[in-house]
Amino acid sequence: MDPLSSDQARLAGEQRRLRLQVLGLNSVDAEETFDRVARLAASFTQSPLAMVNFINDERQMFRGMYVPPSSPDDRSNATGGGIVFDLSSVAREAPGDYGFCPHVVAQGSQLALDDVFDYPRFKGNPLVNDMGVRSYLGTPLRDNTGMILGTVCVADMVPRTWDRKLREGMQELTETLLADFKLRDSLLAQQQELFAVFDGAPFPIMLTEGANHLLRYANGKQGAAFGMAAQFSPGRMALPGLEAVGVFNAMDDAFHSGQAATLPRATLTTYDFHAPQDFSFLCTPVRTSPGAPISGVLTVAMNITGQAYPGADQQQFAANVQERFERLGSGGIPGARPDSAAYPR
Repeated sequence: MDPLSSDQARLAGEQRRLRLQVLGLNSVDAEETFDRVARLAASFTQSPLAMVNFINDERQMFRGMYVPPSSPDDRSNATGGGIVFDLSSVAREAPGDYGFCPHVVAQGSQLALDDVFDYPRFKGNPLVNDMGVRSYLGTPLRDNTGMILGTVCVADMVPRTWDRKLREGMQELTETLLADFKLRDSLLAQQQELFAVFDGAPFPIMLTEGANHLLRYANGKQGAAFGMAAQFSPGRMALPGLEAVGVFNAMDDAFHSGQAATLPRATLTTYDFHAPQDFSFLCTPVRTSPGAPISGVLTVAMNITGQAYPGADQQQFAANVQERFERLGSGGIPGARPDSAAYPR
């Protein structure tokens, strides 16, 4: 690959990563919708391995996966009587150049390998040595804007013919995910409207993504009080003051339990008022789409300096923020604002 095409590939990977971040898909977290599509792909093609694979500029993320049974001896059960779903020993990520899916994304078209050994280019692929894959069918996974985000693929441990019916069926199955991407974009538009309201809110508000709490959005009050940081930076590192008083521990509780968590009182010195202040923090888990796993945490801070408890107005405001996010898409919220940094630098 010449330097120009290499640069183009790198840029395309970065663009995919940004798009996946916006959609809340830039992680290895399993999701029921994608696992279901992988199961359907395996069943339709009678293949022992199927994946819905998202690819950024660094890694592949198998958010949907269907794998063989734990016992490799029961091959008939894997192909004839239904494939056993067992992820106990299977990782949901791989390096960006591993396997055949990156070739599908790079060429932008379906790749059908009836027997990998017939193709010198693919015969030495690590997927062949690591898992014994001998045949592969991968279809580009495009979102509703036309961008290729990854693949929907199936593989077998024996040579086989991927006929026209199977290839067309995989294409149609892949296109069923367009509805999910459209929903995420619709929720994103609704989220933008809420952010416009939150931008002028009197209390600090921030939205983070994932277990590492990557910073997705913050209103002006948040940045002024607790510090400004770049979008998608790790929250604990970017906001050490909040980490020191236990805010991120409360966010951990919300993210892992799926229930709102509070830090009743924390004392810290803010950037806009150079004296110790008391705050109460409400941390609400949020999702990327209805039925999706928890994707992040919305945190609202309330200044309770001189008060035994948050005032009624503050409590009502925080409750309204929480309710609006829970109502958004029946509990869904896609991700970040794609057009600007969450935190001004």
